[in-house]
Amino acid sequence: MRFTRKQIVAKNTENGDMIMMKSRGNALQLTYELPAVNNEATRKRVEEELETVRIFRRIGIIRREAGTTSRYEPRVHGSTNMVSKTTENHAVWNADRELLMERKSVMMDKALMCLSELERDLIRQRYLDTDDTYDYLVCGDLGVSERKYRRVKAQAMYKLALALKLEVLA
Repeated sequence: MRFTRKQIVAKNTENGDMIMMKSRGNALQLTYELPAVNNEATRKRVEEELETVRIFRRIGIIRREAGTTSRYEPRVHGSTNMVSKTTENHAVWNADRELLMERKSVMMDKALMCLSELERDLIRQRYLDTDDTYDYLVCGDLGVSERKYRRVKAQAMYKLALALKLEVLA
């Protein structure tokens, strides 16, 4: 069925996206055009996020500590009346960073639950379980061809990018 100009209604949303609605008699069909995504940059951002979560789950965060090494030369500076609280600043950074990493880990788990079982297994085996896993090894473990493996991996990366809001628009 072809639609005439009178049957197609376009609306701009608050964020500038275009929503098209097609009328068929009394009913409206909503169609939404997804913006173009830069696949390479999006894949890199998702892989960096997966690597960050994997490292956090393995070793936790690397905490900052205040340096207390004294200097031999005198430090000449003007009076600023500022108090340096390096230990306090490091403690706050450590607490905030740990909370941020825990949230990222939880969000990653929620995003993985949105994937199909094959996509979830692929992402876990390739990025979250071990350090030195190659694509061909995961492909063999899952029992899929290399072509299907690449296709499923690309779909999983796209879904994760949308779920975690990491997509890079073209």
